Amino acid sequence: MIAYDFPLWRPPSEGDNLIVQATLGCRFNACTFCSMYKTKTFQARPLAEVVADIDRAAVAWPDARRVFLADGDAYCLPTDDLIALCDHLAARFPDLQRISAYATPFDILRKGADDIARLKARRLGLVYLGIETGWDDLLKRVAKGSAAQMEAALALARTSGLKVSATLILGLGGQSGWREHIDASADLINRAPPIYLSTLQLGLEEGVAPRFLDRIGPGFVPQDDRGVLVELHRLVERLAPPASVIFRSNHASNALALAGTLPRDRDRLLGEIDAVLDGRAGVRPRWLRGF
Repeated sequence: MIAYDFPLWRPPSEGDNLIVQATLGCRFNACTFCSMYKTKTFQARPLAEVVADIDRAAVAWPDARRVFLADGDAYCLPTDDLIALCDHLAARFPDLQRISAYATPFDILRKGADDIARLKARRLGLVYLGIETGWDDLLKRVAKGSAAQMEAALALARTSGLKVSATLILGLGGQSGWREHIDASADLINRAPPIYLSTLQLGLEEGVAPRFLDRIGPGFVPQDDRGVLVELHRLVERLAPPASVIFRSNHASNALALAGTLPRDRDRLLGEIDAVLDGRAGVRPRWLRGF
C-alpha cells in the first residue's frame, strides 16, 4: 500500500489506523533518553510524494477513518502544508473522522491559537506530546525544554480545543530524584491537564545510555519495578486535575497496565497498584515488554 521509510513509530492507540509519513525523522531529536530517530536525518517530505502515498492508501483502504501523520513531530510542518494534506485526506477518505500527529511544545506554541483552529477545523485535532516530567531541573538534564514551556503549550492547546495525549516517563529521576520528578509532574498536570495522560517506563538502549548518563549527572541509579510502582502510586494519588483526564499505563514498557479516568477512578487504580506492591498480583513479564 505505502512503501514506508523504516523505522516507523506510532503511539499505541494508532496501531489500527492509517499511517502516512509526512516527515522523516524528528526535527528536535535531542532527548537524551530517546533512540527512536537516531538513524534518520529530519526532512519534510515533498508534498507531491505524500499526496501520492495518500492516493495509494485510498485505493487499498478507502474506508479508513483515522490517520496518523508520522514521523516524529509532523505538527511542525508549515500550517499551509498541513492544511493541504488534511484537505487531500478529507477528499480521498469520505469517512475520515480524525487526523493526529506527534508534536513538541514548541510546535504548539509556534502554531498559536489561529493556526491550531484552522487545523482543527480540518480534523487535525489530536497531538501526542511527550512531557516526560514536570520537574524543570530534570527536563533540562534530559534536554527536553522547560516546565514553563510544557505548561504554556498544554494551556494553549486546551483553550484552543486541541486534544493532547501526553506522556510521563516513570523512573526518569532514578532512585534519588523520584519524589521531585513525580510531585512536579503531578503539579504540572493539575495546573494544565491534557485530555489523555499515559505513563511509560524508562528503558535505555545501548546507543543512548552513555549520553543520557552523562547529562543526567553522576550517581544515577535506575529504579526497579517496585520503585516504579511506588512512583506510579504517588502519581495517581496526587493527581487532582480540575478537568477529567483519561489515564492509561498501557504502553508495552510498563510493568503494570492501568486504565481509568482521574480523579474519578483514583481509589480503584490505587487498589490495583497496592495489590501488586502487596504481592497479591503480579507485573507484566519482562519478555512481554518493549518499546
